[in-house]
Amino acid sequence: MKILIVEDESINASRLKRLLEELEPNCEILGIIDTVVDTVAWLSSNPAPDIITMDIRLADGLSFSIFEEINITCPVIFTTAYDEYAIRAFKVNSIDYLMKPIEKSELEYALTQFKSLARKEIGVPNIAGIIKELIHKPKYRLRFLVTYRDGYKSVDVSDIDFVYSEFKTSNLFLKSGVVIAIPQTMEELEHELDPNIFFRANRKVFIRAESIYSIANYFNSKLKIQLKLDPEREVIISREKTPFFKQWMDR
Repeated sequence: MKILIVEDESINASRLKRLLEELEPNCEILGIIDTVVDTVAWLSSNPAPDIITMDIRLADGLSFSIFEEINITCPVIFTTAYDEYAIRAFKVNSIDYLMKPIEKSELEYALTQFKSLARKEIGVPNIAGIIKELIHKPKYRLRFLVTYRDGYKSVDVSDIDFVYSEFKTSNLFLKSGVVIAIPQTMEELEHELDPNIFFRANRKVFIRAESIYSIANYFNSKLKIQLKLDPEREVIISREKTPFFKQWMDR
């Protein structure tokens, strides 16, 4: 299996390469490319790979523009944090997507699916339509409408210090110290909250950089976060997520 990796973040590229080689020991990684321009040039001058893994946001723009420059005749696995509803449309064109950070089991499932697919030309008009939908559809939440006394009130995302789940209920912990329960699940919030502002530390907590008081090394290469407004709450970042958290903080 010949695989081309299109990814502009070195940590993600290295991890993806390692996972692919673990799952497919006989695979050949044809290269790691980090720009739209270089990807178009490579695909124009080389035989098509069996599979392409492609980040949506590259160093010089969105990878969607690659499809406007050249016909891609092999399956593509997008790696992305984009809106799930629009990305689902890719499946119509025998394209799949994986949310970052990529889990080994999800990548394995995607590879298994693609082994059974015959080569199929991906139509540029379909990709163009998806691009249009992504551009015109609001991407992340600006506010939450929450119940308040006998009615409702609006809570701006900028007023949220962190988000946590407890007893299967998601809660907004505001900078004022007020806690408000919301109906959205943590999985839904992962697509609704801007990942540049909120980091999902684990299954139960989203944090933002300014909500952190301290970061300490924890056993087995994990990290322990202490929050400014709720110092007694234990927030542990797994070894798997630690490099992504460090990259998120160091920007």
